[in-house]
Amino acid sequence: LVLELNQVIISTYGTVPDQQNLHAPEWADFDDKPDSLFFSDGQRRIDFVLVYEDESKRMTHKRSDRKKQKRKRQVYESNLINNGLQLEATRSVLDEKLVFVKVHAPWEVLCTYAEVMHIKLPLQPNDLKTRDSAFNWFSRLFRVDENIIKPEQEFFTAPFRKEHLSNFYIQDKDTFFNPATRSRIVHFILSRVEYATKNNVKKFGINKLLDTGIYKAAFPLHDSSFRHLSTDPDCPCERYLLYREWAHPKNIFKLQPLDFIRKYYGEKIGIYFAWLGFYTNMLIVAAVVGFGCFLYGCLTKDNCTWSQEVCDPNIGGSIIMCPQCDKVCTYWNLTITCESSKKLCIFDSFGTLVFAVFMGIWITLFLEFWKRRQAELEYEWDTVEFLEQEEQVRPEYEAQCTHVVMNEITQQEEHVPYTACGKCIRMTFCASAVFFWILLIIASVIGIIVYRLSVFLVFSATLSQHISGTEAIRKYLTPQTATSVTASLISFILIMVLNIVYEKVAILITDFELPRTQTDYENSLTTKMFLFQFVNYYSSCFYIAFFKGKFVGHPGNPVYWLGKYRNEECDPGGCLLELTTQLAIIVGGKAIWNNIQEVLLPWVKNLIGRHRTAARSEKVVPRWEQDYHLQPIGKLGLFYEYLEMVIQFGFVTLFVASFPLAPLLALINNMLEIRLDAWKLTTQFRRMVPQKAQDIGAWQPIMQGIAILAVVTNAMIIAFTSDMIPRLVYYWSFSVPPYGSHSSHTMKGYINSTLSVFNISDFKNASKPFSSWFGNQTTCRQVYRDLRYPPGHQHQYEHNIYYWHVIAAKLAFIIVMEHVIYFVKFIISYAIPDVSQKTKSKVKREKYLTQKLLHENDLKVVKKTMGKIADKIIKGVDGTFRPKAE
Repeated sequence: LVLELNQVIISTYGTVPDQQNLHAPEWADFDDKPDSLFFSDGQRRIDFVLVYEDESKRMTHKRSDRKKQKRKRQVYESNLINNGLQLEATRSVLDEKLVFVKVHAPWEVLCTYAEVMHIKLPLQPNDLKTRDSAFNWFSRLFRVDENIIKPEQEFFTAPFRKEHLSNFYIQDKDTFFNPATRSRIVHFILSRVEYATKNNVKKFGINKLLDTGIYKAAFPLHDSSFRHLSTDPDCPCERYLLYREWAHPKNIFKLQPLDFIRKYYGEKIGIYFAWLGFYTNMLIVAAVVGFGCFLYGCLTKDNCTWSQEVCDPNIGGSIIMCPQCDKVCTYWNLTITCESSKKLCIFDSFGTLVFAVFMGIWITLFLEFWKRRQAELEYEWDTVEFLEQEEQVRPEYEAQCTHVVMNEITQQEEHVPYTACGKCIRMTFCASAVFFWILLIIASVIGIIVYRLSVFLVFSATLSQHISGTEAIRKYLTPQTATSVTASLISFILIMVLNIVYEKVAILITDFELPRTQTDYENSLTTKMFLFQFVNYYSSCFYIAFFKGKFVGHPGNPVYWLGKYRNEECDPGGCLLELTTQLAIIVGGKAIWNNIQEVLLPWVKNLIGRHRTAARSEKVVPRWEQDYHLQPIGKLGLFYEYLEMVIQFGFVTLFVASFPLAPLLALINNMLEIRLDAWKLTTQFRRMVPQKAQDIGAWQPIMQGIAILAVVTNAMIIAFTSDMIPRLVYYWSFSVPPYGSHSSHTMKGYINSTLSVFNISDFKNASKPFSSWFGNQTTCRQVYRDLRYPPGHQHQYEHNIYYWHVIAAKLAFIIVMEHVIYFVKFIISYAIPDVSQKTKSKVKREKYLTQKLLHENDLKVVKKTMGKIADKIIKGVDGTFRPKAE
């Protein structure tokens, strides 16, 4: 058997045997041990479980189809046995149609494929001394009790080689390969074993068999129930410990047992929770500073001079505003916006500027320190050289390798799925498809804008009539507020619906692109999905922040969309409050929707499944059948969790100048998210196939791109969306002579000087309001701060000098803020190396000791062998020269 396994060539996947040579699994009855993880003999460990519905008892397909499916399954199982795996089949306890095929990989198979997959395994215990951090005493308060979850012993490791078997730290063959590694190896074999040949094209892999329904499920086993300890005294009950010490809500303020998570679920799950925990911890500082800025705004809002002028009956009460739409809108009093101006003072304050600068630096610190933490995990989890050594080609890629090309380096022929021209055509098609769907998203955003423009007319004409008797509601439910809230809700619903469509489109495009490895596949899909989500989620926020109210003309000459819809105008205080409302609705609604989708739905599905089997619950159910009734994790694994968090990261950083409470809300959400994801994995889902991962993949450069863009967006929000720059220009230049009449710098008179005057006689017939004008006044004020010359001036309705001063100040502010923050970011990036000196020393030390150990062991073998040869030579020489006996 060992000789056969040594000759296995992975790219051929075995051959399809004849009917009479098919090998079948052993059959065994359930032994009434619900927590058993072994075959019926109690010796061979179950490394994987395949589930299928007995074709003879299935009535949903034609008989010929059932025979074909049975034939493919039998060939597949026979080839698994030919590849050295051992199978045992057991019929279901609750449903006689289901059959569970348990898979065991013996020692020889594990050794063979561990070498093929370049899996790093222990050589000897790590003898490097580690120094405790100065804050170790503090972090110990939040750690998991080491008496419950013992720290993992550290080893020096090296890629496994069978000829160096004696060099590895093997105390027990049954535990040398841990359950996660065993499952990885078995899944590698399952993904590459053939089940049919059609038109000289081999069909192989468990994924295709699952897609066609030949098998209903394939998964590794959980080691115990999460509710109680296993009845098997030898079971480590790692799932139970993870639930009790990690996933349970009581642990919300505890640090995560990352090494234990990695041991049970693999590095890919471990690196996600490590990143999420690190991001959440870094949010604590941002949340404290953001909340401090919010408190500063709350405490200083009563000293906000311009808001006081808006609410003052003698100032704001005497200012009549021009209609905000054509014909149906009426003149209105500035004091209507009194409440919104008070709220705006909370967010549009000096604290917002400080917080925006702080967040620009915080993002850099977060990314740089995460790189260092990631490097530490790469060393501790043996993934430093993972991509170069271990990652295998995807089976889907291998199946399409029909073209022969010459490798420029090795000068040998190799098979690829497409020629250079074919690859160019694929890439062009994929890029065009991505661009087309992004344009479709932009079209949906334009539809929302048209809705806002058209519905504002309706609210302006009808809202005041329906709520005229309720003055308290009129103060808050203005046409602008009603339009903004309804448009935000519709935008959120549209975003959620489009997400479902774009997910399928992105997967189809990536499948057609045919990436070579799983990492390439995930990175390609990540980039596409993020581009879709970026436009989908952020486009409405970008519109409100940078386009709404910026190109509206003036009442006598308004600008129209599509020649029909008059452009939207911001409130007198700007669009900042509306941007804050949009962010709150999308961020809050997204968090609620995701939690319902990720947690509630699997729980309800499992609850329904348990209810269906309640009548048969008196039967003892084996571990493999209990796990089968849990929810499958899905092909993309944690992709959606990453996507959710990175989209949240974008909201926290890109628009934080308008919503300083965003980091606090993200912190609260993430503290719950960690435990909900942990609860979901340990209680509601089948165990994932453990996978290696060196880092967080394409999400790292995406976050770096967001960090660069965040500096620009926040600078522009402060300059163009908030009212800070016009107020500063007025305070320092236009409140005092030669432009102002006050003797000292002040904010008094700001409202009166920034709302441009318009003569109502200059209205065009197309926009002249139906409602009659009241009083003896002949002018009204523009809603937005457009800073134009008054009627009667030789340059009436043209921009005045104040406007150009403000524009110059805004551009100067953007340039200065961007360059200062980018310079600080550069200094921080340069000062903080990606890999700490401590980690570099550990990696070098491990490489040195590993090479020394392997070399010394080889020398011992050589000396031992040479010693035996020398002894034989000496004996031979002695025999030759010994005198013959008389």
